[in-house]
Amino acid sequence: MPFLAIILAGFSLIIWVLLTFFRGAFWQLRAFDDDVARHESPPVWPRVVAIAPARNEAETIGRSVESLVAQDYAGEFQILIVDDHSEDATAVLAQRAAQAGGATDRVFIAQATPLPPGWTGKLWALEQGVSQAVAFSPDYLWFTDADILHAPDTLRRLVARAESGGLDLVSLTVLWQVKTAPERLLIPPFIYFFLKLYPPKWIADSRSRIAGAAGGCILLRRGALERIGGISAIRGEVIDDCALARAVKRSGGKLWMGLTRKSASLRVYATFAEIRDMIARTAFTQLKYSASILFGTVAGMALAYLLPVALTFHTHALVWRMSLAAWALMTITYLPTVRFNGLSPLWAPLLPVAAAFYTYATCLSAVRYWLGRGGQWKGRTQAPAKP
Repeated sequence: MPFLAIILAGFSLIIWVLLTFFRGAFWQLRAFDDDVARHESPPVWPRVVAIAPARNEAETIGRSVESLVAQDYAGEFQILIVDDHSEDATAVLAQRAAQAGGATDRVFIAQATPLPPGWTGKLWALEQGVSQAVAFSPDYLWFTDADILHAPDTLRRLVARAESGGLDLVSLTVLWQVKTAPERLLIPPFIYFFLKLYPPKWIADSRSRIAGAAGGCILLRRGALERIGGISAIRGEVIDDCALARAVKRSGGKLWMGLTRKSASLRVYATFAEIRDMIARTAFTQLKYSASILFGTVAGMALAYLLPVALTFHTHALVWRMSLAAWALMTITYLPTVRFNGLSPLWAPLLPVAAAFYTYATCLSAVRYWLGRGGQWKGRTQAPAKP
């Protein structure tokens, strides 16, 4: 009797039962879909300053700034673009977009100063944006990436949710591009894995230690940022969005994270290599640069995602039935993410293929860190040096 195969199949099935029913319902997207939620307008709309760090974003900055200028927000609203030593026409195109939108009195372009030791590039740009935003006495700061096309009501929805819920940090995971074959196979799993690590239900629960945020769209109460000691409190973090959320929650702040289809990323990943590098940038950081955690992660990914597929074709009835059940739960929980991205349900059973790719990219992330090239992003190595 194949005892080992039975044990492995049993473990895989247990993992998927636990993930499906006891992981904060992370896969039930409608519960935190901001597009279907009701938003009550506050009696007074607070002052907001948007801060967008931009480094070599010539392809997207114009449309992104246009979407910021077009926000139908009733309160005072200024926009700061911090040009992070771009080698292209990012600053010029941002200014043109502001002029085209008739918003030169509300859009300000700042040049980042040289990056000091101990800071990541994005956080240093945000720090300088925050220091300039203080002049406008904002109630909230809206951190947004320079490659996102926001819906006109995005800021209004963010502020309404924060004000009605007494929240210190509200963030939205925007819709990613899923046009190329690599994107269709690998981008929805990125969202799925992220939600599994940071279940929104647990993020919003003050009793839970889980804290996360989607860095491309974060509304942060200014007082909450001051309470944690400013951006400098997380200055060296590579996964800066979740580090910020963690700091805010530890200080007693209230968080909420959701999803939206109305705002979308303009970044295109045309090849598998581009997505591989995007994953490798932060994967080993997520594992705290630990070889033992890496080994456990690889083993866990194999047990959870790969073995159910392999053992589904086993000849022993108990083995293949348990494995097929695990694969079915995997597919069922992944299906809402596939549908959220507007893809055919036929992509759902392919999650194990994506999991194998993510495991490979995670191992590559570790190798790059050990070679002194960890956390690479736009020409910078941001991970701390290997001890």
